[in-house]
Amino acid sequence: MLRVLPPRGDPLPLPSYATAGAAGMDLRADVALTLAPGERALVPTGLVLALPEGYEGQVRPRSGLALREGVTCLNSPGTIDSDFRGECCVILANLGEKPVSLARGDRIAQLIIAKVERAQLSEAASLPETPRGPGGFGHTGRS
Repeated sequence: MLRVLPPRGDPLPLPSYATAGAAGMDLRADVALTLAPGERALVPTGLVLALPEGYEGQVRPRSGLALREGVTCLNSPGTIDSDFRGECCVILANLGEKPVSLARGDRIAQLIIAKVERAQLSEAASLPETPRGPGGFGHTGRS
């Protein structure tokens, strides 16, 4: 089930870093909601960004919320492009076994601002060989 939530109240404080060493700024829910087990919701943050060209916003789960409540972000990390001007929303999912209630203003995700490198792709008839070769999806853990 997917819910898009209704309009809300006064603006929340701007995202901020919780500690001097924090890589991500805390994003807060701009609505109160309860997520049933297995439910997902598009949660608004009340935040609209204008990132400089060459940068992106990465929306990531909060580890404590995931560990304690089983709530995580789908489409993670979510990407906020530099030319996006809509409201930043977070797709939350309750993977736990009990309903989880979140209050307006609760920290629900992290926002990381990162430089983006743009690649120039070109077609090739073959690729250089490597010791790994085409192995993937956990192949290095096999004996």
